[in-house]
Amino acid sequence: MKLGLSIGYSGAQMDLPVERVQRAEKLGYDSVWTAEAYGSDAITPLAYLAAVTSRIKLGTGIIQVSARTAANAAMSAGTVDAMAGGGRFIAGLGVSGPQIVEGWYGQPWGKPYYWLKDYTEIMRKVWEREEGLTHDGKQIQLPTTAEGSMGVGKPLKSILHMNPKIPIYFGAGNEATVRLCGEIADGWLPLGLVPGTFDEYKPWLEQGFERAGNGKSFDNFEIQASVFVDIDDDVQAALDRLKPREALYIGGMGHKDKNYHKDMMVRRGFGDAAERIQELYLEGHKDEAAAAVPDEWVDAKSLCGPPARIRQRYAPWETCGATSVTVRTGQDPAVDLMAEVARLNPPRGD
Repeated sequence: MKLGLSIGYSGAQMDLPVERVQRAEKLGYDSVWTAEAYGSDAITPLAYLAAVTSRIKLGTGIIQVSARTAANAAMSAGTVDAMAGGGRFIAGLGVSGPQIVEGWYGQPWGKPYYWLKDYTEIMRKVWEREEGLTHDGKQIQLPTTAEGSMGVGKPLKSILHMNPKIPIYFGAGNEATVRLCGEIADGWLPLGLVPGTFDEYKPWLEQGFERAGNGKSFDNFEIQASVFVDIDDDVQAALDRLKPREALYIGGMGHKDKNYHKDMMVRRGFGDAAERIQELYLEGHKDEAAAAVPDEWVDAKSLCGPPARIRQRYAPWETCGATSVTVRTGQDPAVDLMAEVARLNPPRGD
């Protein structure tokens, strides 16, 4: 099992854990992953990390497709990949939610399925440079003829000859986008994949592989699960530290009637808790919302407690259906422990 390291997006002050990423690289971690919401972006930190690392893959988990045009995303990914020496960038894409898309990025929610489909096809056209860039999709058309345009857009090829094989992963959790991921993406950043849940998603991916019609299968497809890791002799204290984040995503990261995180919790049999968490959070009772998050929900998504408990509970993650597991932690000792637990082999020379 390969390991990744998530550094997410920054809080109020920019804090890029460079030494932690360098340590992970020396220990044999395969990848490092950034994120973006409505603060620090996902690509700029990877440009910096490209300069202070030499091997670790640089992934966006995820680029929000409404945040920049597909051509600009391709330019940014191709530029960072070139500066990193080629073959290190992974373009993880996702659609976020309508509150952020329309409220922060000023884009209409539109058709998320076709956002991802058109975006992916355009990015690959930019990288491949086979002809001038055109695209007649259901969500994106190039050259544009939208209201206000002059109608003189020219199909262009990228000046920079970029790596044409930069992999694209989708951050996805519902049936339609997971199926699309299996069909056109190179990998999947699953929303909510934990041990024992892979069978929920497996048929959707298989249908996508079948649609691709090119021999695509689980043998040539990457699945990057993620797990929170918190070392503490007090298991309850570790679980409680993760609950405010769960309350934020279940209760407030999305509209009351359109929240992927809440929907997944309902689907997994925690419907009453999900409703209560959202109700409390939207009423401004954030501490009470966090307290309403069930221990079992947090424990299924994490490896918490003393090292012995983490070692014992890691085994199911090796057979959860993923090809790699991203470690989400703010603890340097947890980075070391997971390298030991996953039996990583440090690169020679480090």
